[in-house]
Amino acid sequence: MAFGMDQRLTAPARVQAALSAAGVAARIEEFPASTRTAQDAAAAVGTHVGQIVKSLVFLAGDAPVLALVSGANQLDTARLAALTGASIGKADADAVRRATGYSIGGVPPIGFPSPIPTFIDRDLLQYDVIWAAAGTPATSFPSPPGSWYGLRAGASWT
Repeated sequence: MAFGMDQRLTAPARVQAALSAAGVAARIEEFPASTRTAQDAAAAVGTHVGQIVKSLVFLAGDAPVLALVSGANQLDTARLAALTGASIGKADADAVRRATGYSIGGVPPIGFPSPIPTFIDRDLLQYDVIWAAAGTPATSFPSPPGSWYGLRAGASWT
């Protein structure tokens, strides 16, 4: 889902606006400690690391792709390459910001300037609530699995 947004809003406000525009009722929470890593986020929100959504941006050839992965898992880049049909490379900080509008450590699963092909870890479905980044390394939001997955243009389950 592409989301045209006033870049003068804070990153969490842009995420909240994207969630609201998509009809997803979720509250963004700010934490005193960083939620940059899955382990940090799980400790901050008081949940299992598997309930943390890692938003990982890679390049499939020259095109960005997003992998939403359970914090308990590692992405299999060979499988991602097979799914995309292109070689996979790590996106640097500038490429992540260009593709998503957000910095590494705070990339949310929605609210990007243009649609990004998205691949979602099935392991996230086993939880009643999962937590995703909300635009900064200190903000996250809880939601039921699937509440925003269906909103991702080009999303597929992995």
